[in-house]
Amino acid sequence: MTMTSMPHWRKSSRCTADANCVELAGHASDAVAVRDTKNGPDGPVLMFTRGEFAAFFATIKEGGADLR
Repeated sequence: MTMTSMPHWRKSSRCTADANCVELAGHASDAVAVRDTKNGPDGPVLMFTRGEFAAFFATIKEGGADLR
């Protein structure tokens, strides 16, 4: 997938002004774009289908990715 239009990026609500954060953006192609602010606005972007992202988020909420 390619980014054909400028997405509206949203930072995590837990992000502070001086922290590197994860940003998400919806995309017209029914995708979710994810980037890391420490790489700047021109850094790499990961693209997921909405279904893939929903499954990932559900796993996180259930504790399935807890690395402790």
